[in-house]
Amino acid sequence: MQINLNWKKPLFYLLLPVLLFLCFVGFPPPFAPPAATKAAQEQSVPDEENKIKK
Repeated sequence: MQINLNWKKPLFYLLLPVLLFLCFVGFPPPFAPPAATKAAQEQSVPDEENKIKK
């Protein structure tokens, strides 16, 4: 059983949902931006001067 398909037809049917989605939503799709990352906590540095004085 030989199936002779043109490559354009399957490609069209695979891209059809994407094209319909872009028709209704627009390009680029209005997805929410990624959440902002929290600033890292400051790292404290040991106070060398107080160690020397003690």
